[in-house]
Amino acid sequence: MKNFNYVITDEAGIHARPAGILVKEVKKYASKVTISAGAKSVDASKLMAIMSMGIKKGTEVAITVEGEDEDTAAAALEAFFQENL
Repeated sequence: MKNFNYVITDEAGIHARPAGILVKEVKKYASKVTISAGAKSVDASKLMAIMSMGIKKGTEVAITVEGEDEDTAAAALEAFFQENL
């Protein structure tokens, strides 16, 4: 299992467009990816679940990647968050 934390810097937080891009990125990997913020934790391959979290700018999220390609997936997702969110 791989974990990393990231503070959202996008002015609008994780809204529809970046959430959709995130879901596409997550679905490239076999590993299960979970995104957590506060007491909420959801499957990062579910667009509506991510949007229901209402993640705003400045919110720290925890990403957990677990599965056969977790090393590759975690590194790629961390880079994705830094570039897009």
